[in-house]
Amino acid sequence: MSSGADSRVQIGPLTPADRDQWEVLFRGYIDFYERTLPDERYAQAWEEFQSERRMHALGARLDGRLVGLAHFFIHANTSGPDVCYLQDLFTAPESRGHGVATALIGATAVWARERGCGRLYWSTH
Repeated sequence: MSSGADSRVQIGPLTPADRDQWEVLFRGYIDFYERTLPDERYAQAWEEFQSERRMHALGARLDGRLVGLAHFFIHANTSGPDVCYLQDLFTAPESRGHGVATALIGATAVWARERGCGRLYWSTH
């Protein structure tokens, strides 16, 4: 399998129409880490992503369907330019193997670079 993204994968901002499928994906992410969140936390996170003030999100679409998400934010760095932290990355199980995660990471890196971040980092299980 190629390490590149399937040409059908498209990355872009989440829109209000994505709300329900985004929550399905985010709940899948939370379940993977064997955590629980109160329902209001999903609503709060969605509001943050829509406001684009502190937290940011990108969605991945495969054949037009939302199948992946990346949640990230910028924070200060004591020894250089601000940095971008990729906090959550998740793809729908049925879409794996199409380069969805690779495309999301790449798009997040471009987003961070365009905003002057010195680096992008991610810590995962």
